[in-house]
Amino acid sequence: MKLLYALTGTAALAGTLLPTSCKRNQERRAADGKKFNIVYIMCDDHSYQTVSAYDRRYMETPAIDRLAEEGCRFTNSFVANSLSGPSRACLLTGKHSHKNGFTNNEHGIFDGSQQTIPKLLQEGGYETAMIGKWHLVSEPTGFDWWDILIGQGTYYNPTFVQNGDTLVRYGYSTDITTDLALEWLESGRDASKPFCLYLHYKAPHRTWMPDVQDLDLFSDATFPLPENFYDDYSGREAAGLQEMSIIKDMNLVYDLKMADPERKIHTPENPELESWGYEMYLPVGSDSIPGHMNRAQQAAWDAHYGPIIKDFKKANLKGNALAEWKYQRYMRDYCRVIHSVDRNVGRVYDYLRDHGLLRNTLVVYTSDQGFFMGEHGYFDKRFMYEESFRTPLLVRPPDDLPHRTGDIAEFVQNIDHGPTFLDLAGIPIPDDIQGESYLPLLEGAAPENWRKSLYYHYYEYPAEHSVRRHYGVRTARYSLMHFYNDIDEWELFDLEADPLQMKNIYGQPGTEAVTDSLKKELARLQRLYDDPISQ
Repeated sequence: MKLLYALTGTAALAGTLLPTSCKRNQERRAADGKKFNIVYIMCDDHSYQTVSAYDRRYMETPAIDRLAEEGCRFTNSFVANSLSGPSRACLLTGKHSHKNGFTNNEHGIFDGSQQTIPKLLQEGGYETAMIGKWHLVSEPTGFDWWDILIGQGTYYNPTFVQNGDTLVRYGYSTDITTDLALEWLESGRDASKPFCLYLHYKAPHRTWMPDVQDLDLFSDATFPLPENFYDDYSGREAAGLQEMSIIKDMNLVYDLKMADPERKIHTPENPELESWGYEMYLPVGSDSIPGHMNRAQQAAWDAHYGPIIKDFKKANLKGNALAEWKYQRYMRDYCRVIHSVDRNVGRVYDYLRDHGLLRNTLVVYTSDQGFFMGEHGYFDKRFMYEESFRTPLLVRPPDDLPHRTGDIAEFVQNIDHGPTFLDLAGIPIPDDIQGESYLPLLEGAAPENWRKSLYYHYYEYPAEHSVRRHYGVRTARYSLMHFYNDIDEWELFDLEADPLQMKNIYGQPGTEAVTDSLKKELARLQRLYDDPISQ
């Protein structure tokens, strides 16, 4: 199975390089004195597998794909730490987790006093805004305007904090977040200044609660079961120790909305999640409880899930039949949530087009990390395995910026967004920022010294899902990772021969040379990024 699936359309496949060099482009921008706007759209847990620009097996995302069709699709985009809060800290600082101080969600509080990209943009004359999911505990700094969800946020009738004031908004989170962004673009900003808007959706984070208008989508779809859905984790101890298995860890009530009024559906392994699920999905009998559905929303919800609950109880599924039923339920709700995201990305694009802003605005679409769609039997993320490590990254450069179109294959990481924004704004990139600007790649350059490997470090254990701490290196062909702390295990994968990452070849005869080379590269990256794990 190929990791990436071809884009359709000649514009996306052309990969045209501009004859003008990156250096000349930078000089021209400086001479013109142009200031480009930035709209950075990020979802929480959006897998590249469910962006049809990458993979057409599951669903269509025409609005998101349009950014690639008119701009660039990055085919090797990755994160530094596959977890929401740490990923967001990497974005804001351009630094790896150990440098920005936010290594995990369990104990992390982002230090807003440190240097951040929004602060540098403000100093350079930009108006900045953060709207939607923040998830960094401390209040945002470096933003002229912020209107953020509390914690993870809720899908229905969420509570926001607007520049310090708390208020409840009724409706569906993805729609509301877009409304707020468009309001700010229309009347909330200083139109005399260039702007940078961070637009962050809660979706499609667990528990994948669709908008009521999308509840019936994909009801007849049967999604293909991943080849390694029934992975037995042979030769990969850490892979088997996790608690993010669809088969054993996905909760029928909390995750899959099987909250029957009689309370007879149970997932014994997760009683706390089950309790939360009943509280979340059963009618609350009120129109005004923040975070819960109102009566109209609940009625639509019950009309959809009621017959599914009835059929599920009647079927009394066991074993593989139950596992595969859970997978289909998960995929249908997940894709419904993505459909809403795509619709709202279209709303943002249409606004920018209709107001002439595409001419001078960089539009980025990505996710805070990848996500498992049943590969290895998993949901969630955290691992350095490809589905979790990779992210979609689609970038539409401003029309006024001479740029290439098509695929960009160079390695990029989420620490690179910040320096790219500074580069586009003509603001010097501080020496302590660890990411690299990918603006030259957008402009058509092919830097000879561009990175040939990536560094990854995941910290959150012991914690939810029980994924062990690990760090590693990824090259064009190989992925090497070391699980440490309460475990000492190495995993090595040849991604050409084994793209599904099923066969750990670490320590096998014939791998000595490549293992030695990868360990040296890993140590080099740890020194380069000053990660104390190597000291």
